[in-house]
Amino acid sequence: MSFWQLILEDFATVRRNDPALHNSFELFFNYPGVWALFFYRISHALYRRGWRFLPRLISAMGQFLTTVDIHPGAQLGRRIFIDHATGVVIGETAVVGDNVLIYQQVTLGGVSLSLGKRHPTVEEGVVIGAGAKVLGNITIGRNSKIGANSVVIKDVPPGCTAVGVPARVARRIDGQAPLSHNIMPDVNKQVFEYLLKRIAVLEHTIKTGDLDTMEKKDHELDEIYKNFIEAMKG
Repeated sequence: MSFWQLILEDFATVRRNDPALHNSFELFFNYPGVWALFFYRISHALYRRGWRFLPRLISAMGQFLTTVDIHPGAQLGRRIFIDHATGVVIGETAVVGDNVLIYQQVTLGGVSLSLGKRHPTVEEGVVIGAGAKVLGNITIGRNSKIGANSVVIKDVPPGCTAVGVPARVARRIDGQAPLSHNIMPDVNKQVFEYLLKRIAVLEHTIKTGDLDTMEKKDHELDEIYKNFIEAMKG
């Protein structure tokens, strides 16, 4: 695919992914994410040819106009959609695969000042929710989802969700729509519900002495706990 075909594909990706887009006028003036990719594609092409100052200058111009900071050394794939875009930061050694959806205030950052690979690798089909921070030389597996405002500092396996600070991994629910980033497991809620049910069983047993019911409920709760631990393992 030629350079200009890649640019046109970036613009076409917005049409495919955003039902709020009604005409080309809106596309050119209301979507800073696609313009951030436009500046990135130019600066990255020059960066690969050994230029350094000019790509950074073009990148700085793009950042000024779009509030999106993409280092020209980052490797971004095809059909990436940066929705709303404000405040997105993508570091120098970050790698982003095809068909990735990134929302506003996302950071693909580093946690080290050493040279070499220090930013995340985001594989194909990943959705990163608003405000999420993905930090360090980690891998976000294919078709995974990162919950809004999560801080991810460890690898996320393919087909999983990661939520929380620091992010914890849970299995993705099968049958989700491709962009259903709103369907995320509430890990804390699940733990509290389990503990409340366990306390209720113990209180009932103390009051009534009904050991048979306790054994039955205890077995059911053990199954819930086992499934929860397996889900956390991803």
